[in-house]
Amino acid sequence: MSVFRRAAQRRGTPADYLVVGLGNPGDKFLGTRHNLGYEVIDKLAARESVSLEISKTDRARKAFIQVAGKRVVLACPTTFMNLSGESVASLIRRNGVDDVARLIVVHDELDLEPGRVKVKRGGSAAGHNGLKSIRQHLGNDGFVRIRIGVGKPPDPRNGRNWVLKKPATEDRVRLDLAANVGVDAIEMVLADGVEQAMNKINGLQS
Repeated sequence: MSVFRRAAQRRGTPADYLVVGLGNPGDKFLGTRHNLGYEVIDKLAARESVSLEISKTDRARKAFIQVAGKRVVLACPTTFMNLSGESVASLIRRNGVDDVARLIVVHDELDLEPGRVKVKRGGSAAGHNGLKSIRQHLGNDGFVRIRIGVGKPPDPRNGRNWVLKKPATEDRVRLDLAANVGVDAIEMVLADGVEQAMNKINGLQS
């Protein structure tokens, strides 16, 4: 039985959306390119005046908010990046998210220049281990992505080390601004739908 069918059978009030920010737990990863997903979720939580609390069952930090009349679960998996799908699958089942279109994943993106933000629905993982793990555990890649550009390393073979490092000051400023745009993008998806969000956010930086 699929994760989403199990979610549909859950008792109680389901969440309308699950919004997940990807990253790695631990102080040594704070401020790295790969943790931009975490940063966006933390900014949205702060905007909504809530705190993310540890859930050992879901292996995530999570909180509940209301946006545009919708019940939303915010979450940052506390697994390492390549195991993100384990946490996401648990969150989907336990919160009754019965449609892949109601999952929004925020992640860093090598294929976008630093500070650029794009909204996308579906598509390949493009080498991102967090997305690969989610796809593997859900058996579906039709979820919404908020892609935060971090740019490519000078040596294309060095992508893994690149995303695990902290950016230079100039790029850090761009990424901080991009994280705020990422929050706006999430709110637009929740309030207006993914197509409207794609038109507005993707068009801002074209």
